[in-house]
Amino acid sequence: MTVIDRPTLTTARATRLPWLHRVHPLAKLVATLPLIVAMFLVRDLATPLVAIAASLALIVTGSSLSLRSKLGVVIGAPLVALVLSITLGVWADRDAVGSTPLLAQLGPWPLHLAGWLDGLETGLRMVAIVLLALLAGSTTSAGDFVRSLVQQLRVPYRFGYAALAAFRFVPRFRGELETIRRAHRVRGIGGRGPVAWLRAQLSTAVPLLAAALRHADRVAIAMEARAFGYSEHRTERHRVPLAAADWMFAAVSVLVTVAVVAVAPSWHDGVAAWLAGLVTGNGRS
Repeated sequence: MTVIDRPTLTTARATRLPWLHRVHPLAKLVATLPLIVAMFLVRDLATPLVAIAASLALIVTGSSLSLRSKLGVVIGAPLVALVLSITLGVWADRDAVGSTPLLAQLGPWPLHLAGWLDGLETGLRMVAIVLLALLAGSTTSAGDFVRSLVQQLRVPYRFGYAALAAFRFVPRFRGELETIRRAHRVRGIGGRGPVAWLRAQLSTAVPLLAAALRHADRVAIAMEARAFGYSEHRTERHRVPLAAADWMFAAVSVLVTVAVVAVAPSWHDGVAAWLAGLVTGNGRS
């Protein structure tokens, strides 16, 4: 069965994994959540650019992703932002952006400079949110995250560990799906073409759902047999302690976020003028 979880905090500290793996899950949550929320509120180019640059630097230096994966993230993030800037830019209000230079004519859709900048702003914010989530998600064990919510934030363990049990279903469902597909191939179910593909996908839904319900029943019975939820409180076999370095990481991250959100919007006009000069070739907006 495929294991999709990350190394635990204890394992990461014992084996000296890259430094982001050794930071407490809640410290990473405190470090990234304010900036993720800020991405929904800011309306400038510089703030998401700074967030993207910082996220890429942290992922490259602090995660145990393979070199190929890191190159994919570093190269893919700007490309995705560029594609989003174009696809979103062509839908800009023509009355509002029509007076700015025409950058391209994509069939019936003109891409004006102001529309492209608006699309770029939205695309950068979307990419920044994904990278900030990747920063914490790629270096945090799901089990440690749930344990930290229960141990430090006092989330009721009935909800936390039930959610963790549901998360453990994912690799099992992947195996069940592969078994169902093999059974269909043996029986000659399937074929070529998009219609056959769609029919094959739909035919796997019912047996997969039945298998999921059976497994959920077994897990629920097993948890009840072990008195899960009987007591208001429970002891913890695996502790996820917060260290002084975790508090420092969270505090510095919040301070940097406040500084970026306060200062970076003032750089918007300069960044927009530089980009406009870059795409129009005249060095000015």
